[in-house]
Amino acid sequence: MKKLINAVEDVVTEQLEGMVAAHPEYVKVNFEPKYVYRADAPVADKVAIVSGGGSGHEPMHGGFVGLGMLDGACPGEVFTSPTPDQMYECAKVVDGGAGVLFIVKNYTGDVLNFEMAAEMAYAEGIKVQSILIDDDAAVKDSLYTAGRRGVGTTVLAEKIVGAAAEAGYSLEQCADLCRKVNQYGRSMGMALTSCIVPAAGKPTFDLGDDEMEIGIGIHGEPGRKRFKMKTADEITETMALAIIEDGAYTRTVREWDNEKGEWYDLELIDDPFQPGDQVIAFVNSMGGTPVSELYAVYRKLNELCEDKGLTIVRNLIGPYITSLEMQGFSITLLKADDEILKFWDAPVNTPGLRWGV
Repeated sequence: MKKLINAVEDVVTEQLEGMVAAHPEYVKVNFEPKYVYRADAPVADKVAIVSGGGSGHEPMHGGFVGLGMLDGACPGEVFTSPTPDQMYECAKVVDGGAGVLFIVKNYTGDVLNFEMAAEMAYAEGIKVQSILIDDDAAVKDSLYTAGRRGVGTTVLAEKIVGAAAEAGYSLEQCADLCRKVNQYGRSMGMALTSCIVPAAGKPTFDLGDDEMEIGIGIHGEPGRKRFKMKTADEITETMALAIIEDGAYTRTVREWDNEKGEWYDLELIDDPFQPGDQVIAFVNSMGGTPVSELYAVYRKLNELCEDKGLTIVRNLIGPYITSLEMQGFSITLLKADDEILKFWDAPVNTPGLRWGV
């Protein structure tokens, strides 16, 4: 294992120390328990947006803390869910009086711990809501989830909902928008190589020199199928068409009722893409794939969208939700209406994403 680390047990702490040393104008870091929060938190009368998950996916989530995006982020150990006390303490620090929205990727540990944190925050008098991201069209269930995994749409939701909160949306409005973004988004990833978790010291899975895997998860979970290596165009077409042609997806999620102080079940249907839709296209490096290769993917993706009657109106290309050093990429398509585009275009100023400021 070759990695730029010191002791395995100090990996996350030392990386957080480096982040706050590099970006004190954006973030502060609490170490016991660990969470990253806006340097100007709490922002009075603004809904606070909080997310989190295992480390190893940077710049998500800590790199997206700042103006127009997240108010707080809770990093677990590498590929390990943060704990409820991290989320609870973070929520208390960033709450400006308008409530806290948790954006939660659909992984069992994240879901359970964010639910517990929401209950703890509510008991403290903080209005809360928790919205699930489950956009991975590759597989219905995986090693870490019941239902679809939460992947690339998470980044887009954090940007769009973060901007809405900055503009004065209420907690209920932010929750509605986040729910819509998730329903409008679909993603799929692939891997050319495994990543290496520092604590394990060896690849998470094995791929032959002439193999790739389509539908892989951001923690190295198995995908749809292994293939012999294909061209960039062939790989992009396989993934893009699987996303574009994905049918309606019905699911049941748990959300919090601040009036009754209890969880309730909500049934949602994710509508498929239709000819004439405008979309935001996100081509993401899993950590080890250079941006130049992502542009080759985007070239083919743009062609395929045009062929299917979809118009890409905005794009994001680069390493924004990674899997350590895994070679591979993911594609996310998000149907975009006027509200979504308004907040996508709004200013953002974070260590990992900046424009319009």
